[in-house]
Amino acid sequence: MDTLEIKDHSLPRLREAFAQRGLPVWRADQLADWVYRQGVEDPERMTNLPVDLRARLGGELQLRALELASLETGADGTQKGVLRARDGALLEAVLIPEEDRTTLCVSTQVGCPLACSFCATGALGFTRNLRAAEIVDQVSLMRTALPPGRPLTNVVFMGMGEPLLNLPAVLEAVRLLIDPRAFGFAPRRVTVSTAGVVPKIPVLLRAAPVNLAVSLHATTDAVRDELVPLNRRFPLRVLLGALSALPEVSRRRPVFFEYTLLEGVNDSEADAARLVALLAEIPSKVNVIPMNPHPDAPYRAPAPDVIDRFMAVLSRARLTTTLRRSRGSDIAAACGQLALRAARGAMGYRAGAEDATRELQAADALRGR
Repeated sequence: MDTLEIKDHSLPRLREAFAQRGLPVWRADQLADWVYRQGVEDPERMTNLPVDLRARLGGELQLRALELASLETGADGTQKGVLRARDGALLEAVLIPEEDRTTLCVSTQVGCPLACSFCATGALGFTRNLRAAEIVDQVSLMRTALPPGRPLTNVVFMGMGEPLLNLPAVLEAVRLLIDPRAFGFAPRRVTVSTAGVVPKIPVLLRAAPVNLAVSLHATTDAVRDELVPLNRRFPLRVLLGALSALPEVSRRRPVFFEYTLLEGVNDSEADAARLVALLAEIPSKVNVIPMNPHPDAPYRAPAPDVIDRFMAVLSRARLTTTLRRSRGSDIAAACGQLALRAARGAMGYRAGAEDATRELQAADALRGR
Protein backbone atom coordinates (compact mmCIF):
# COMPACT_ATOMS: atom_id res chain seq x y z
CA MET A 1 0.00 0.00 0.00
CA ASP A 2 1.23 3.52 -0.81
CA THR A 3 2.72 5.67 1.91
CA LEU A 4 0.19 7.88 3.67
CA GLU A 5 1.45 11.41 4.40
CA ILE A 6 -0.38 12.26 7.60
CA LYS A 7 0.00 16.05 7.34
CA ASP A 8 -1.28 16.16 3.76
CA HIS A 9 -4.77 15.45 5.13
CA SER A 10 -7.26 17.49 7.11
CA LEU A 11 -8.92 15.42 9.85
CA PRO A 12 -12.01 14.37 7.85
CA ARG A 13 -9.76 13.19 5.02
CA LEU A 14 -7.39 11.49 7.44
CA ARG A 15 -10.27 9.51 8.92
CA GLU A 16 -11.24 8.39 5.41
CA ALA A 17 -7.66 7.32 4.72
CA PHE A 18 -7.54 5.36 7.98
CA ALA A 19 -10.79 3.60 7.10
CA GLN A 20 -9.40 2.63 3.70
CA ARG A 21 -6.44 1.01 5.45
CA GLY A 22 -8.60 -0.92 7.87
CA LEU A 23 -7.74 1.32 10.83
CA PRO A 24 -10.38 2.59 13.28
CA VAL A 25 -11.25 6.17 12.28
CA TRP A 26 -11.06 7.39 15.88
CA ARG A 27 -7.38 6.49 15.90
CA ALA A 28 -6.90 9.39 13.45
CA ASP A 29 -8.23 11.78 16.10
CA GLN A 30 -5.86 10.34 18.69
CA LEU A 31 -2.92 10.70 16.33
CA ALA A 32 -3.90 14.30 15.51
CA ASP A 33 -4.03 15.13 19.21
CA TRP A 34 -0.46 13.89 19.67
CA VAL A 35 0.96 15.54 16.55
CA TYR A 36 -0.83 18.89 16.42
CA ARG A 37 -2.02 19.69 19.93
CA GLN A 38 0.80 18.14 21.95
CA GLY A 39 3.59 18.44 19.37
CA VAL A 40 4.68 14.83 19.83
CA GLU A 41 6.03 13.01 16.75
CA ASP A 42 7.86 10.12 18.37
CA PRO A 43 5.50 7.11 17.97
CA GLU A 44 6.89 5.49 21.10
CA ARG A 45 5.54 8.36 23.18
CA MET A 46 2.00 7.96 21.79
CA THR A 47 1.02 5.67 24.61
CA ASN A 48 -2.70 5.37 23.81
CA LEU A 49 -1.99 4.05 20.29
CA PRO A 50 -1.64 0.27 19.84
CA VAL A 51 1.85 -1.07 19.30
CA ASP A 52 1.16 -2.18 15.73
CA LEU A 53 -0.04 1.30 14.73
CA ARG A 54 3.00 2.94 16.32
CA ALA A 55 5.18 0.56 14.31
CA ARG A 56 3.55 1.71 11.07
CA LEU A 57 4.26 5.38 11.80
CA GLY A 58 7.45 6.44 10.07
CA GLY A 59 7.08 3.68 7.50
CA GLU A 60 3.77 3.27 5.74
CA LEU A 61 2.41 6.28 7.67
CA GLN A 62 4.74 9.28 7.31
CA LEU A 63 4.71 11.96 10.00
CA ARG A 64 7.51 14.30 8.94
CA ALA A 65 7.80 16.03 5.55
CA LEU A 66 10.60 18.48 6.36
CA GLU A 67 13.71 18.71 8.46
CA LEU A 68 15.13 21.86 10.04
CA ALA A 69 18.43 22.46 8.26
CA SER A 70 19.43 25.63 10.12
CA LEU A 71 18.06 28.29 12.44
CA GLU A 72 19.31 31.88 12.70
CA THR A 73 18.30 34.36 15.39
CA GLY A 74 18.36 38.10 14.74
CA ALA A 75 19.23 40.84 17.20
CA ASP A 76 15.52 41.56 17.70
CA GLY A 77 14.65 37.92 18.45
CA THR A 78 13.35 37.12 14.98
CA GLN A 79 14.21 33.54 13.96
CA LYS A 80 14.62 32.33 10.38
CA GLY A 81 14.49 28.62 9.74
CA VAL A 82 15.85 26.96 6.61
CA LEU A 83 13.92 23.75 6.04
CA ARG A 84 14.75 20.87 3.73
CA ALA A 85 12.22 18.63 1.98
CA ARG A 86 12.86 14.99 1.14
CA ASP A 87 13.79 15.87 -2.44
CA GLY A 88 16.40 18.36 -1.20
CA ALA A 89 14.29 21.46 -1.91
CA LEU A 90 14.95 24.30 0.54
CA LEU A 91 12.51 26.86 1.88
CA GLU A 92 12.36 29.43 4.64
CA ALA A 93 9.98 30.23 7.50
CA VAL A 94 10.26 33.09 9.98
CA LEU A 95 9.20 33.41 13.63
CA ILE A 96 8.45 36.98 14.71
CA PRO A 97 8.07 37.46 18.48
CA GLU A 98 6.26 40.56 19.69
CA GLU A 99 5.10 41.67 23.11
CA ASP A 100 1.56 40.35 22.75
CA ARG A 101 1.92 37.69 20.06
CA THR A 102 4.26 35.40 18.18
CA THR A 103 3.73 35.14 14.44
CA LEU A 104 5.04 32.50 12.05
CA CYS A 105 5.45 33.45 8.40
CA VAL A 106 5.23 30.31 6.23
CA SER A 107 6.12 29.60 2.61
CA THR A 108 3.85 27.93 0.06
CA GLN A 109 6.21 27.44 -2.89
CA VAL A 110 9.91 26.88 -3.53
CA GLY A 111 10.71 30.20 -5.15
CA CYS A 112 7.91 32.20 -6.77
CA PRO A 113 6.66 32.59 -10.36
CA LEU A 114 5.41 36.19 -10.04
CA ALA A 115 8.78 37.99 -10.22
CA CYS A 116 7.77 41.07 -8.21
CA SER A 117 10.67 43.45 -8.75
CA PHE A 118 11.24 44.37 -5.09
CA CYS A 119 11.04 40.80 -3.71
CA ALA A 120 14.10 38.58 -3.31
CA THR A 121 12.07 35.37 -3.65
CA GLY A 122 10.84 36.44 -7.09
CA ALA A 123 14.44 36.78 -8.29
CA LEU A 124 14.93 33.04 -7.70
CA GLY A 125 12.33 31.95 -10.22
CA PHE A 126 10.03 29.06 -9.40
CA THR A 127 10.80 25.41 -8.69
CA ARG A 128 7.61 23.80 -7.38
CA ASN A 129 4.57 24.02 -5.12
CA LEU A 130 4.79 22.78 -1.56
CA ARG A 131 2.52 19.97 -0.43
CA ALA A 132 0.13 20.58 2.45
CA ALA A 133 2.38 18.46 4.67
CA GLU A 134 5.35 20.70 3.83
CA ILE A 135 3.36 23.81 4.78
CA VAL A 136 2.06 22.25 8.00
CA ASP A 137 5.51 20.97 8.95
CA GLN A 138 6.83 24.53 8.98
CA VAL A 139 4.43 25.16 11.86
CA SER A 140 5.28 21.90 13.62
CA LEU A 141 9.05 22.45 13.37
CA MET A 142 9.32 26.18 13.95
CA ARG A 143 7.18 26.19 17.07
CA THR A 144 9.77 23.90 18.69
CA ALA A 145 12.20 26.85 18.50
CA LEU A 146 10.01 28.93 20.83
CA PRO A 147 11.05 29.35 24.47
CA PRO A 148 9.06 27.25 26.97
CA GLY A 149 5.77 28.89 27.86
CA ARG A 150 5.67 31.09 24.75
CA PRO A 151 2.92 29.88 22.40
CA LEU A 152 2.64 30.43 18.68
CA THR A 153 -0.37 32.73 18.28
CA ASN A 154 -0.56 33.70 14.58
CA VAL A 155 0.29 32.17 11.20
CA VAL A 156 0.64 34.26 8.05
CA PHE A 157 1.04 32.83 4.54
CA MET A 158 3.47 35.55 3.46
CA GLY A 159 6.72 33.65 2.94
CA MET A 160 8.15 32.32 -0.31
CA GLY A 161 5.60 31.91 -3.11
CA GLU A 162 2.09 32.98 -4.13
CA PRO A 163 -0.38 31.07 -1.94
CA LEU A 164 -3.33 31.27 -4.34
CA LEU A 165 -1.32 29.52 -7.06
CA ASN A 166 -1.09 26.56 -4.68
CA LEU A 167 -4.59 26.86 -3.29
CA PRO A 168 -5.56 23.17 -2.75
CA ALA A 169 -2.52 22.58 -0.53
CA VAL A 170 -2.95 25.93 1.22
CA LEU A 171 -6.59 25.19 2.03
CA GLU A 172 -5.78 21.74 3.39
CA ALA A 173 -3.09 23.29 5.60
CA VAL A 174 -5.50 26.02 6.73
CA ARG A 175 -8.10 23.40 7.68
CA LEU A 176 -5.58 21.77 9.99
CA LEU A 177 -4.54 25.11 11.45
CA ILE A 178 -8.09 26.15 12.41
CA ASP A 179 -9.51 22.72 13.33
CA PRO A 180 -9.97 22.70 17.14
CA ARG A 181 -8.95 19.02 17.13
CA ALA A 182 -5.68 19.87 15.33
CA PHE A 183 -3.70 23.09 15.88
CA GLY A 184 -6.80 24.96 17.03
CA PHE A 185 -5.92 28.49 15.85
CA ALA A 186 -8.79 30.96 15.76
CA PRO A 187 -9.48 31.79 12.08
CA ARG A 188 -8.77 35.48 12.74
CA ARG A 189 -5.24 34.43 13.73
CA VAL A 190 -4.52 33.01 10.25
CA THR A 191 -3.84 35.29 7.27
CA VAL A 192 -3.38 34.29 3.63
CA SER A 193 -1.70 36.81 1.34
CA THR A 194 -1.96 37.20 -2.42
CA ALA A 195 -0.46 39.49 -5.03
CA GLY A 196 -3.90 39.53 -6.68
CA VAL A 197 -4.86 36.22 -8.31
CA VAL A 198 -8.40 37.56 -8.59
CA PRO A 199 -10.42 34.43 -9.52
CA LYS A 200 -8.99 32.43 -6.60
CA ILE A 201 -9.80 35.04 -3.92
CA PRO A 202 -13.51 34.17 -3.54
CA VAL A 203 -12.61 30.48 -3.53
CA LEU A 204 -10.32 31.08 -0.55
CA LEU A 205 -12.78 33.25 1.38
CA ARG A 206 -15.70 30.86 0.88
CA ALA A 207 -13.64 27.84 1.88
CA ALA A 208 -12.07 29.21 5.06
CA PRO A 209 -12.96 32.10 7.41
CA VAL A 210 -9.39 33.42 7.55
CA ASN A 211 -7.98 36.90 6.96
CA LEU A 212 -7.14 38.01 3.42
CA ALA A 213 -4.07 40.16 2.74
CA VAL A 214 -3.42 41.73 -0.65
CA SER A 215 0.04 42.90 -1.73
CA LEU A 216 -0.89 46.22 -3.35
CA HIS A 217 2.31 48.35 -3.36
CA ALA A 218 1.14 50.91 -5.94
CA THR A 219 -1.74 53.25 -6.75
CA THR A 220 -1.45 53.32 -10.55
CA ASP A 221 -1.33 50.50 -13.07
CA ALA A 222 1.83 51.92 -14.63
CA VAL A 223 3.77 51.57 -11.38
CA ARG A 224 2.14 48.31 -10.29
CA ASP A 225 2.86 46.71 -13.68
CA GLU A 226 6.56 47.16 -12.89
CA LEU A 227 6.45 46.19 -9.23
CA VAL A 228 3.91 43.34 -9.48
CA PRO A 229 3.84 41.99 -13.06
CA LEU A 230 0.66 40.01 -12.25
CA ASN A 231 -1.08 43.41 -12.45
CA ARG A 232 -0.95 43.12 -16.25
CA ARG A 233 -3.40 40.20 -15.99
CA PHE A 234 -5.49 41.60 -13.15
CA PRO A 235 -5.12 45.40 -13.11
CA LEU A 236 -6.17 47.58 -10.20
CA ARG A 237 -9.73 48.18 -11.40
CA VAL A 238 -10.27 44.41 -11.72
CA LEU A 239 -8.61 43.54 -8.41
CA LEU A 240 -10.23 46.28 -6.33
CA GLY A 241 -13.56 45.94 -8.12
CA ALA A 242 -13.65 42.25 -7.28
CA LEU A 243 -12.77 42.90 -3.64
CA SER A 244 -15.46 45.58 -3.24
CA ALA A 245 -18.09 43.14 -4.57
CA LEU A 246 -17.23 40.22 -2.28
CA PRO A 247 -19.93 39.55 0.33
CA GLU A 248 -17.31 37.95 2.61
CA VAL A 249 -15.51 41.32 2.97
CA SER A 250 -16.97 43.50 5.72
CA ARG A 251 -15.97 45.78 8.56
CA ARG A 252 -15.70 42.69 10.75
CA ARG A 253 -13.63 40.94 8.09
CA PRO A 254 -11.64 43.65 6.28
CA VAL A 255 -8.97 43.18 3.64
CA PHE A 256 -5.41 43.77 4.85
CA PHE A 257 -3.48 45.67 2.19
CA GLU A 258 0.32 45.46 2.17
CA TYR A 259 2.04 48.55 0.79
CA THR A 260 5.85 48.53 0.52
CA LEU A 261 7.24 52.07 0.42
CA LEU A 262 9.96 52.53 -2.21
CA GLU A 263 11.93 55.75 -2.40
CA GLY A 264 10.85 57.89 -5.34
CA VAL A 265 8.54 55.19 -6.71
CA ASN A 266 5.33 55.06 -4.66
CA ASP A 267 6.00 57.22 -1.60
CA SER A 268 4.57 60.64 -2.48
CA GLU A 269 1.68 62.40 -0.79
CA ALA A 270 -0.17 62.07 -4.11
CA ASP A 271 0.31 58.29 -3.88
CA ALA A 272 -1.12 58.36 -0.37
CA ALA A 273 -4.14 60.37 -1.51
CA ARG A 274 -4.76 57.94 -4.38
CA LEU A 275 -4.50 55.03 -1.96
CA VAL A 276 -7.23 56.54 0.20
CA ALA A 277 -9.46 56.99 -2.86
CA LEU A 278 -8.81 53.48 -4.19
CA LEU A 279 -9.80 51.85 -0.90
CA ALA A 280 -12.81 54.05 -0.17
CA GLU A 281 -15.35 51.31 -1.03
CA ILE A 282 -13.46 48.40 0.56
CA PRO A 283 -13.40 47.70 4.31
CA SER A 284 -9.68 47.64 4.82
CA LYS A 285 -6.60 47.98 6.97
CA VAL A 286 -3.28 49.04 5.48
CA ASN A 287 0.15 47.82 6.54
CA VAL A 288 2.82 50.23 5.32
CA ILE A 289 6.25 48.59 5.07
CA PRO A 290 9.38 50.64 4.27
CA MET A 291 11.48 48.70 1.78
CA ASN A 292 13.88 46.13 3.22
CA PRO A 293 16.90 46.36 0.89
CA HIS A 294 18.53 43.28 -0.65
CA PRO A 295 20.98 42.73 -3.52
CA ASP A 296 18.34 41.63 -6.04
CA ALA A 297 16.35 44.90 -6.02
CA PRO A 298 17.40 48.47 -6.92
CA TYR A 299 15.08 50.03 -4.34
CA ARG A 300 15.52 51.46 -0.87
CA ALA A 301 13.29 52.85 1.86
CA PRO A 302 12.27 56.52 1.79
CA ALA A 303 13.69 58.99 4.27
CA PRO A 304 11.87 59.16 7.63
CA ASP A 305 10.30 62.57 6.85
CA VAL A 306 8.89 61.23 3.57
CA ILE A 307 7.39 58.25 5.40
CA ASP A 308 5.90 60.63 7.98
CA ARG A 309 4.22 62.75 5.29
CA PHE A 310 2.84 59.65 3.56
CA MET A 311 1.42 58.33 6.84
CA ALA A 312 -0.04 61.73 7.72
CA VAL A 313 -2.20 61.72 4.58
CA LEU A 314 -3.60 58.30 5.50
CA SER A 315 -4.17 59.38 9.09
CA ARG A 316 -6.07 62.52 8.11
CA ALA A 317 -8.33 60.38 5.92
CA ARG A 318 -8.91 58.06 8.92
CA LEU A 319 -7.72 55.06 6.97
CA THR A 320 -6.79 52.36 9.47
CA THR A 321 -3.05 52.05 8.99
CA THR A 322 -0.05 50.44 10.66
CA LEU A 323 3.56 51.34 9.95
CA ARG A 324 5.31 48.00 10.21
CA ARG A 325 8.82 48.19 11.60
CA SER A 326 11.44 45.98 9.99
CA ARG A 327 12.07 42.70 11.81
CA GLY A 328 14.94 40.29 11.19
CA SER A 329 16.66 42.33 8.49
CA ASP A 330 20.09 41.44 9.91
CA ILE A 331 19.44 37.76 9.08
CA ALA A 332 17.64 38.48 5.76
CA ALA A 333 14.33 37.49 7.34
CA ALA A 334 12.44 40.76 6.83
CA CYS A 335 9.49 41.17 4.49
CA GLY A 336 10.64 40.73 0.87
CA GLN A 337 14.05 39.34 1.79
CA LEU A 338 13.42 35.57 1.78
CA ALA A 339 15.65 34.07 -0.89
CA LEU A 340 17.60 30.83 -0.95
CA ARG A 341 19.96 30.68 -3.91
CA ALA A 342 20.47 26.99 -3.22
CA ALA A 343 16.77 26.41 -3.85
CA ARG A 344 17.07 27.20 -7.55
CA GLY A 345 18.17 24.68 -10.16
CA ALA A 346 17.86 25.13 -13.89
CA MET A 347 15.85 21.99 -14.60
CA GLY A 348 13.64 22.48 -11.56
CA TYR A 349 13.02 26.09 -12.55
CA ARG A 350 11.94 25.19 -16.08
CA ALA A 351 9.56 22.46 -14.95
CA GLY A 352 8.19 24.63 -12.18
CA ALA A 353 7.65 27.57 -14.51
CA GLU A 354 5.45 25.40 -16.72
CA ASP A 355 3.35 24.40 -13.70
CA ALA A 356 3.01 28.04 -12.65
CA THR A 357 1.96 29.07 -16.16
CA ARG A 358 -0.77 26.42 -16.12
CA GLU A 359 -2.05 27.75 -12.77
CA LEU A 360 -2.25 31.31 -14.14
CA GLN A 361 -4.00 30.07 -17.27
CA ALA A 362 -6.51 28.28 -15.06
CA ALA A 363 -7.06 31.52 -13.14
CA ASP A 364 -7.69 33.31 -16.44
CA ALA A 365 -10.21 30.64 -17.40
CA LEU A 366 -12.08 31.10 -14.11
CA ARG A 367 -12.33 34.79 -14.91
CA GLY A 368 -13.76 33.98 -18.34
CA ARG A 369 -10.88 35.30 -20.39
